[in-house]
Amino acid sequence: MNFQTAMKTCFAKFADFSGRASRSEFWWFVLGEVVVLIVASLIHQIVYLIAALGFLVPALAVGARRLHDIGKSGWFQLLMLIPLVNLVLIYFYVQPSQPESNAHGAPPIA
Repeated sequence: MNFQTAMKTCFAKFADFSGRASRSEFWWFVLGEVVVLIVASLIHQIVYLIAALGFLVPALAVGARRLHDIGKSGWFQLLMLIPLVNLVLIYFYVQPSQPESNAHGAPPIA
């Protein structure tokens, strides 16, 4: 999956917390989010706030789908709230996809 496809997919499924997201889809989306937020912060705080709020739900949704891809619950994203323990979440995000179907569906194509 390339950058454009990942961004389109994540915004098309912005409130879809079910299913699975490939590792490339997740990380391309994170890269796009970081770039947009850096540019927005250079413009103005209000622009940054609007951009951050615009990315909030899609980021949570793709994070939940990524965790589903490795067989974990999307609720593991709550680990982001605990300092240092949130490193476990990064470990989960970099894990390879489960090649077989799991409780959350078939593996993503890309």
